[in-house]
Amino acid sequence: MRMLRNLSRRRLRTALTILGITIGIWALVVFGSMANRINDMVGKGSVYFQSGAISVWGGGGDTPKMNPLDLALEDRIKAIPDVDVVVPGVSMYLSDDNASMSMGLPPMITAQPAGLTTGRDTLILRAAAGRLLAASDEGSNVVVLGCDLARQYSKQVGDTITLRGEEFTVVGVLAQTQTQPDNSAMIPFAAEQRLYLTTLPSLVKANLTASNVVTGFQVYPKPGTSPDTITAQIKALSPELGTMTGADFDKLAGSYAAMLNSVLVGIGLISLAVGGLSVVNTMAMSIAERTREIGIKRAIGAGRIRIVREIVAESALIGCIGGTIGLALGALLVTLANEAGRSSGTILFELTAGTAISSVIFSTVLGAIAGFVPALHAARLDPVAALRYE
Repeated sequence: MRMLRNLSRRRLRTALTILGITIGIWALVVFGSMANRINDMVGKGSVYFQSGAISVWGGGGDTPKMNPLDLALEDRIKAIPDVDVVVPGVSMYLSDDNASMSMGLPPMITAQPAGLTTGRDTLILRAAAGRLLAASDEGSNVVVLGCDLARQYSKQVGDTITLRGEEFTVVGVLAQTQTQPDNSAMIPFAAEQRLYLTTLPSLVKANLTASNVVTGFQVYPKPGTSPDTITAQIKALSPELGTMTGADFDKLAGSYAAMLNSVLVGIGLISLAVGGLSVVNTMAMSIAERTREIGIKRAIGAGRIRIVREIVAESALIGCIGGTIGLALGALLVTLANEAGRSSGTILFELTAGTAISSVIFSTVLGAIAGFVPALHAARLDPVAALRYE
């Protein structure tokens, strides 16, 4: 109570100082939550590659593309020693308008022959409603929607949805994975080949047959085989083939995530540093106004350590109050933003308990550190000179 009474002597100044800390913690919570979301997406991508799968696509380069490939390439890849299973797949944007979206991958339509990856996948997909696709679905227009996509279009099992001009019946909705499948529509392989062909330029599709076109392969090495030895042989089949292993994904995605994390958290820390400077200013002015009081305490036997402890505790309290308010405001913004984007599958933030607790602790420690130098100055005051201070 005594600390609160001391802080309330100059209520406006204390409130402004707390506001500075609040803004800093608010920024740290918001940008830290965005960094958490990015890290989670990268982490879930790494889980997929733990199966040892190698992604193969046409067009070369280091990032996956959706260029057309001939399905006959599957047999050539299977002929590579130590290749266990080759799974062809087709991917396309749900809509051409989605291709410019920048936060994560845009909504997709994906397909691969059912059952080929059973027992190999480390990212297990489960149906929250209905069922997953089966081999018997080939030849029919059925779809399993990711949870975000189903929410965006208000679709349930039994409803129909139009994909690239064709109607599909929803037979399942995926349980949330917090990865790309949440924003995907999964349809039978033959139907995907047919739809994909319609998206290609006329000159390109004139030389292609729907049943022979794919956009990539997932290659599973035999147990104990290094993916790197297989990727070199895959690339040797054609200079236009690009590949990605788990190590490649971690390197590429990890570098992007580290860069974004540095920028996002750096912005929050800069804002918080400004708040810390305001604590230094507030405590310095408070000490100047309480010089006689400090002199009296020193004259009646209060030690320097006690003076330092009291002032540091007051500045830490400022940091704690500002941090708590900043956390509350940041959590409110994160929740509202996620709810606003949930219908469209745009979840930008992930506020974890670790981020919340560390933010308050950090603001409290920052407040204590900011008050330490003014506290040392107060403790060194000469009692006699302090008593004469006007």
